[in-house]
Amino acid sequence: MKFIDFNLKETIQEAVTDAGFTEPSPVQRDAIPLVLDGHDIIAQAQTGTGKTAAFGLPIMSMMVADGSVEGLVIVPTRELAMQVSDELFRFGQKSGLKTATVYGGTPYGKQIDRIKQASIVVATPGRLQDLLMSGKIKINPSFVVLDEADEMLDMGFLDEIKNIFTFLPKVRQTLMFSATMPNAIRKLAEQILKTPKTVSITKSESTNSNITQFYYVVQERERDDALVRLIDYKNPTKCIIFCRMKKEVDRLVAHMTAQGFKVSGLHGDMEQKQREVTIRAFKQGGIDIFIATDVAARGLDVNDVSHVFNYHIPFDSESYVHRIGRTGRGGKTGEAITLVSPNELRTIKRIEKDVGAKLTTQVIPTRMEVQNNRSDELIAKIAETKVTEKAIELVKTLQHDIDIVTIAHLLASMIQSENSVKGKDNIGLGLEEVELLIQRAMQSRGNGGGGGRNRSRGGYRGNNNRNGSGGGNGGGRNRSSNGRNGRSSGGGRDSRNGGQGSRG
Repeated sequence: MKFIDFNLKETIQEAVTDAGFTEPSPVQRDAIPLVLDGHDIIAQAQTGTGKTAAFGLPIMSMMVADGSVEGLVIVPTRELAMQVSDELFRFGQKSGLKTATVYGGTPYGKQIDRIKQASIVVATPGRLQDLLMSGKIKINPSFVVLDEADEMLDMGFLDEIKNIFTFLPKVRQTLMFSATMPNAIRKLAEQILKTPKTVSITKSESTNSNITQFYYVVQERERDDALVRLIDYKNPTKCIIFCRMKKEVDRLVAHMTAQGFKVSGLHGDMEQKQREVTIRAFKQGGIDIFIATDVAARGLDVNDVSHVFNYHIPFDSESYVHRIGRTGRGGKTGEAITLVSPNELRTIKRIEKDVGAKLTTQVIPTRMEVQNNRSDELIAKIAETKVTEKAIELVKTLQHDIDIVTIAHLLASMIQSENSVKGKDNIGLGLEEVELLIQRAMQSRGNGGGGGRNRSRGGYRGNNNRNGSGGGNGGGRNRSSNGRNGRSSGGGRDSRNGGQGSRG
């Protein structure tokens, strides 16, 4: 199926073609015809599957651009509001459809002025409710969209949503999109939708096949070193690193900056203006590495993100899908990389099962492997470089005192010293050790063992384990998760029955 098969308004189709879209995603394929036929819909699909176009293209195709607000899109976060607004503006520009973005933390006046000129308003629930209840705006949209409805529920916006709908016209077409369908969402759908059609995208369809997914098993203390080593080795064009906590973002930004990377962070405590500046810098190439909490997972869309790193594994499968959906967008390929501690192996296996995709375990590259990789890149770069007149003059000057071979050696040494790889030689666990840990975790699960105190996470690692050879006892790292006698890695989700433990 092609986009042209939907028979969208000519100016909307032109915008779709200009954007390079040819074949619709599963949610677009199923939802667009239903919306064009005038049905209310309730659609279940993960982020990154093209939902904005799934509702935006058909409703814009039916708009008349009469100067009033014809469409209202309600989203949970400011970041998502900006992203959805940008995308709708791109699709509707040739049709004369303007968008207004409405969220808290900015002056009312400017937003009200933009609403008066807009065909589509994209708003967060809190600020929209304030504007409606205060009488600052009155809108009568023909089309209303709830995007990421489950996220709004999780953020406590259910009452605001219900209140907002009391200000909206009874005659309207309402579309609800949600990654999950808890009972509260279904009850809300019953209240605001009229005989809706259902669109449900299965897990296999919602997992982006353009994303290759890896995980690396490391000790807790090795996370920083592992992250730097992987970025050195993968050499991403742009990447996002996801953390669980705000303080972790701030600490990691400081650490990565000290390592010489162009990096910035995003979390909920940042001022709105600072957020916008940071996101713009990332999109325009001012920074290469973006470190964020999950606040960015639903609202950040940059088409050329080559890698996503999970500094810590997310707490649930849905968050994992949201995070990795930041790469592999717009038909491009991407990589999702997750750092996992030994006691998180069962969690990563559960996520693998939930998302219906294969996560491949790999070993952190050694320092020599990264150095060799850089040398290969350097050789290729030298071979492609054009000789300049100034370079010729410089070499002639040097030849007065040094022969040409020595000059080449000196220049190569100077370049290599600037590209030296820091850190210890080996980071993380070897493949054989990981397989042993997985087997033990699965056996423990099969035997009904769920406690943290008696579950062994260890094994031993000999000198050759990284290469798949047998381990040895000498200097090994036997671990027990018994908090009193061994060395517990403490905390974490798998230690809830045994406390944090203590170091023996």
